[in-house]
Amino acid sequence: MSEITRDVVIVGAGATGLTAANDVKKAGLSVVVLEARDRVGGRLWTDVIDGAMLEIGGQWVSPDQDALKATIAELGLETYPRYRDGDSVYIGRDGALTRFTGEIFPVAPATEAEIVRLIEVLDTLVAQIDPDRPWEHADADALDRISFEAWLADQTDDVEARDNIALFIAGAMLTKPAHAFSALQALLMAASAGSFSNLVDADVILDERVVGGLQQVPLRLAERLGDDVLLNQAVRSVEWGDAGVTVRTGDGLTVRAGQLVLALAPVLYPRIEFSPPLPRLQQQMHQHLSMGFVIKVHAVYDRPFWREQGLSGTAFSPYELSHEAYDNTNHGDERGTLVGFVSDRPADDVFRISADQRKERILESLSHYYGPEAKNPIVYYESDWGAEEWTRGAYAASFDLGGLSRYGDDLRAAVGPIRFACSDMAGAGYQHVDGAIRMGHLVAEQIVEAVRG
Repeated sequence: MSEITRDVVIVGAGATGLTAANDVKKAGLSVVVLEARDRVGGRLWTDVIDGAMLEIGGQWVSPDQDALKATIAELGLETYPRYRDGDSVYIGRDGALTRFTGEIFPVAPATEAEIVRLIEVLDTLVAQIDPDRPWEHADADALDRISFEAWLADQTDDVEARDNIALFIAGAMLTKPAHAFSALQALLMAASAGSFSNLVDADVILDERVVGGLQQVPLRLAERLGDDVLLNQAVRSVEWGDAGVTVRTGDGLTVRAGQLVLALAPVLYPRIEFSPPLPRLQQQMHQHLSMGFVIKVHAVYDRPFWREQGLSGTAFSPYELSHEAYDNTNHGDERGTLVGFVSDRPADDVFRISADQRKERILESLSHYYGPEAKNPIVYYESDWGAEEWTRGAYAASFDLGGLSRYGDDLRAAVGPIRFACSDMAGAGYQHVDGAIRMGHLVAEQIVEAVRG
């Protein structure tokens, strides 16, 4: 049993917690970061699997992600562009594969016109949304009562147009079926990226990667904190009141501090016993947030064979098990890597079969895009964040129907000395590392102001 005292205790050594810790330390406050895992980074994790470096968690940097880009530059990290030379491929509702270039999928002219129209409608709505306060939109209540699937059905009878628009929000971002979240939640997702058009354009949303992996951001932030980052310290209880907090971990550590930041996904709050309990509003609100589910599939080959076919590696289809895939070859690597994604219900389905059957089905799906050579990688790995004890899903938590307009304004509200911050609560950069860093800066500012009066 040991005991320490700090001005601030932060739970979670992801991008949010480590950003906040560095900021409050620069302001002259003492801080400790408690992390349940044996590593820092949270949903950022770079590892070597069977000799291949894989970014198991988040990895991409977008041009509009100013907070992340500033941190990358300040840490002295280098970036490189995603490979995108050549044709992309699309598999339509009829099962036919078509090569194409540009942003709009190669569909029938009438369907293309509907897709373009829907993008314009969504861009117009998104322009009216403040990503930090989407519940203030004039039609927020109505938009939060209707699922995104139902909203799309009201907009058009073109099934393929609906399926493709839904893909960008449901399968590709929130990783939940389009009937499980509201139109308002969908608009927040798009507003967090600047526009719906940005989500449609893979060259924007998936622009660059960090040389050596994006986990270097939290790793380098943690290095600056030294012994103030403690691993394998799962927080079990929090006592709080006007005088501050007493935090106890399963490893027997007690931390007394004036301020506490919970910098972890809200689905993990029930793992902590609060005394007194959190107020009723927070208890209810957190039950209306849940994680999505996606399998990130890494397939490494002796060479990027698809480039020999004039393909960029970019592939989409709302009708394939792997609904999207990309060339994910590492900087300076002669081998070729594809990354594919299987989300929501299809991900549920393939976890009901054996690991060998799941691998076979996923590689079969990739072969529909790239040909039979895709079935034979030299390294194969599935990032399964749903099985991660200290994450329990990916990419982020989102509200169920009606939850965003009902509770959104209270999501970041402090409870006495307890503050809540993570990418799941961000406006701009929501569910991305950029949003995590923004939330870290924001909560640090609030703490410094509270402490100094």
